[in-house]
Amino acid sequence: MIELVEDQLDIDTYLALRQSVHFKELSRDQAQKGLENSMYTLVAYKDGRPVGMGRIVGDGAIICYVQDLIIRPEAQNEGIGGLILETLKEYVISQGYEGTTMMFDLMCAKGREEFYKKHGFIARPTGELGPGMIQYLSIGRKKGK
Repeated sequence: MIELVEDQLDIDTYLALRQSVHFKELSRDQAQKGLENSMYTLVAYKDGRPVGMGRIVGDGAIICYVQDLIIRPEAQNEGIGGLILETLKEYVISQGYEGTTMMFDLMCAKGREEFYKKHGFIARPTGELGPGMIQYLSIGRKKGK
């Protein structure tokens, strides 16, 4: 049985789940700040053990992003990712203003495109939308110094 727990994601669980799928390593300070600035977090537990998570970042009115949707490899293909994604989507809808449209975005890991398409996402570029883009910034000194 899968238990979903809202807004209780701790740093150790977050970092362990990221490591389990070989996401970029974060410092504890980065992880702490990221979690503190998340709009919403969700952790999936199976038999009392965290096997997946997702979090939402954004402004809650115009745009929200799915960030760090992670399912441990040994728990993939059990429907947990879809359950987390649909719960994240319900949360975003609950934050929006009646009669408006909100952008619900993400950047998926390579090879996961079909999973997201199955859940209603469209791949960019399209006829109207350009490609998504990214830039990694190396920080050479401590914040505040």
